[in-house]
Amino acid sequence: MGKGIEFKKRIFISGTLATLTGLHIGGNSTEISIGGADQIVIRDPITNHPYIPGSSLRGKMRSLLERTRGEMTIKLKDGKSFTDIRQLDDAMASGTAELDSASPAIDPTQLATRLFGVPIDKQEAVDTKNIVPQRLVVRDAKLINPEQLEKARNTDMPMTEVKTEVAIDRITSKANPRQIERVPAGARFGFELVLNLYGDDDEKSYLDALFGCMTLLQDDYLGGHGSRGYGKVHFSVESITEKTAEDYRNSQTAKPSQVPIPEALKQPSADR
Repeated sequence: MGKGIEFKKRIFISGTLATLTGLHIGGNSTEISIGGADQIVIRDPITNHPYIPGSSLRGKMRSLLERTRGEMTIKLKDGKSFTDIRQLDDAMASGTAELDSASPAIDPTQLATRLFGVPIDKQEAVDTKNIVPQRLVVRDAKLINPEQLEKARNTDMPMTEVKTEVAIDRITSKANPRQIERVPAGARFGFELVLNLYGDDDEKSYLDALFGCMTLLQDDYLGGHGSRGYGKVHFSVESITEKTAEDYRNSQTAKPSQVPIPEALKQPSADR
C-alpha cells in the first residue's frame, strides 16, 4: 500500500448539538396525516424521535467550507470549467462568460476534497488515480433529551412544534398559510465526528478545517428556512479520543487525545 493512503489514525470528536432556535430537517411527506403539518421533520422509525441525519450535517459543513475557501467545481456555458471561485470572478469580469453550474469540489489538491472526498455522483469525472479517500465520517445525531421535550406544554406534535407562516400574493394580496413542523429550541442531540488520517496527513490542518466548519455552522444555520430564523445551533465538544493503526492491531480501546477543544466549541458557561 502506498504511504499516501496508509491508514494512520482515527480521531473521534463527540458531544452535544443544541438547538437555539427551531430546527426543520424535512422528512417523508407521504407520512403526513390528515390535519398534520405541510412540511414535517425527519424521525427515527423505531423511536419516533426527531434526529439529525449525518448527511445533512456533513453536507452543510462541506458547503460552508467550500464557499469560505472558494473551492468548488464551476462550469460555464461555453464549456470552460474552474475549481476556484476566484477564477470565475476573472472570467465574469470580461462580461461575456455565463455560469452554467456550480457543484462540490473534486480537485484532489483542495482541502475540501481531501476532507470530504469526491461525491459518488462525481467520481466518474475524476481520474481514478486522483480519487482521494474521504477523511470525515459524520454519524446521525440522536435526540438525547426526549423526556424534556415530551413534558413541554406547548408542543403541537410529539416533541415538536408547528409554526404557521403566511405568504402574501403580491398581486391579489391573497394569504397562503403553510404549517412547518420543527424541533423546538432546547432540543439536544448527541453527535460524533470521526476523522481518519492517512500517510503523511497533517493532523493539525485537518482538525483546524473541521473545527472551522463547526464554527461556521454555528454562525450560519442547519436545515431549512434559515433566513427566517430557523436552524441556529451550538456544538459542545465534550470528548476527543483517538485510535492508531497499532491500537487496532492490538485490539486496544480509544485513548484520550491531546487535541485541545476550541473555546467556540465548548459548552456555554451558563449551561455548565
